[in-house]
Amino acid sequence: MSELEELLRDEWGRLLALLVARYRRLDLAEEGLADAFEAAARTWPTQGAPDNGAAWLLTAARRRILDRLRSEEVLVRRMPLLAVDADLTERAQRVMAYAGEPVADERLRLVLLCAHPTLSREVAAALTLRLVLGVTTADVARLFLQSVPTMAARLTRARKKLAGSRFEVPDGDELAERVGVVADVAYLAFTAGYAPGSGPDVVRAELAGEAIRLARVLRSILPPSYDASDLDALLALMLLQHSRRDARVHDGELVLLPDQDRDRWHHDEITEALELLRPLATAPATPYLLQALIAAEHAIAPAAAGTAWDRIVARYDELVAVADSPVVRLNRAVAVAEARGPRAGLAAMEEVALRGHRLPAARAELLARAGDTDAARQSFDAAIALCENEAEAAFLGRRRASLG
Repeated sequence: MSELEELLRDEWGRLLALLVARYRRLDLAEEGLADAFEAAARTWPTQGAPDNGAAWLLTAARRRILDRLRSEEVLVRRMPLLAVDADLTERAQRVMAYAGEPVADERLRLVLLCAHPTLSREVAAALTLRLVLGVTTADVARLFLQSVPTMAARLTRARKKLAGSRFEVPDGDELAERVGVVADVAYLAFTAGYAPGSGPDVVRAELAGEAIRLARVLRSILPPSYDASDLDALLALMLLQHSRRDARVHDGELVLLPDQDRDRWHHDEITEALELLRPLATAPATPYLLQALIAAEHAIAPAAAGTAWDRIVARYDELVAVADSPVVRLNRAVAVAEARGPRAGLAAMEEVALRGHRLPAARAELLARAGDTDAARQSFDAAIALCENEAEAAFLGRRRASLG
C-alpha cells in the first residue's frame, strides 16, 4: 500500500471532519479533500511526498474550498450551513494551521452526523462509508449493488437532508441512540457483504471488512466514559464471522460451515474476538452479544462434529426472548435439527414465516436428511425459483441434483 493510499484509509475521516467543522458544508469539504488527494496523486510520484502528508492534504483542500467559496459567493448566502459551535470552528481553524493536534471529537461528530435520524439505515451506511472511511462513490455503489449514477444521486440527496443539522456530540440517551444507529449501520454493511441478495458474488468480503473498520473507528473515538460493551460484542461478532471468509468459497462455489477447512480460518481474529467477549460474561444479554456467543461456539469447537449444539439452541432461546424475528427463529430451527434431529428441526420451522429462498432451502436440507426425497426436491425447486444470487442458486441446484 502506498503512502497516499494509507493516508486515504487512515486520515480521510479525520481531515474531512476538520474541514466540515471549519467550513460547515459537507459538499464543499468533501469536494475540496477529494481534489487534494487527486492533486497529490498527480504530483507526489514526480516531486516526492512531503514530510507531513496529512498537513499537505489539509492545506491543499483548504485552498480549493476557499477558491470555490469565492466563485459561488451569492449561492453561499442561500445555502443552509451545518450548525457548528463557535469554539469548535475556532479549534478546527487552529488545528488546520498546525495539523498536529488530535481531533477525535470532530471525527466522532462526523460519524454521528452520518447516523442522523432523517436518513434510512441503508443510506446512512453508504454515506458513512463515503464520508468517514473515504470509500469512493464507485466502490460504495458496487458494494451495495447500485449503479454509480444511482448511488451518487442517493448520496447527494443525503447530504442535502443534513444541511442545517448540528455538527455535535449529543449527551446521554441521545448519544447512545446515535451510537446504536452507527452500530446498526456497520452491521447492515457487514450483512450485505456476507448475504448478497443478488448478483454473482458468493460473499463480498471487502464490504464486511469496511464495516469492521467502521466499528473500530467508532470504538477508538468514543469518550472514555461511554459504555462500549455492546459495541465490543458487535465487533466480536463480525470478527468471528469474518475470520471464516477464505474458507467460505472454494473454486467460486459456496462452502457451508460444516464442510469448511478450519486451517483457512483467520485464528488471530478469532482470538481477538474471544478476548473482547471475555469481559462481557456478566453483561446484559443483548442481540449482538448473544449472536457473538453463538458464533464463538462454532469457533471454539474442535471440529464441526464437536459443536455444542444444545448450548447454541439455549442461546437462540435467549435471542428469541430479546429480539424475536423470523430469521432468528429459522436459525434456531436449524440448530434444533443439529441437536435433536431433522424432524425436530422441521417441527420448529413450522412457526417460521419468512419471505425469500432461505426458508425453503433450509427445509429442503432437513427433508433430505429425514429421507423425504420428493418433498426435499419440491422445496429445493421453490428455493431456486426465489433465489436471486447466482452463486447460491447454483449451490442449491447442485444440492438438488445430489438427491438423485
